[in-house]
Amino acid sequence: MPWWEICIILFCVFIIFAIIHYKGKNKRPFKRALISMICGIVTLLAVNLTGSFTGVVLPVSLLSLMISVIGGIPGVTLMLALSLFF
Repeated sequence: MPWWEICIILFCVFIIFAIIHYKGKNKRPFKRALISMICGIVTLLAVNLTGSFTGVVLPVSLLSLMISVIGGIPGVTLMLALSLFF
């Protein structure tokens, strides 16, 4: 997948999150949308950094990054649950 397609997908996700936060009557919808996306990446990073202690590691790939950006903390939790079962 070319890098510009990834940028377009991330931009569309950002706009969708901003619209959701705007409809939810948040004062700063763009800031909240950016924080939601960053929380997913930080959670994926935290899982991989603590992997040596817990024994649970998620591979960092384009798919896992996109899931963590779009799904946030619930997306990373879902990937953790699926890695335990499969």
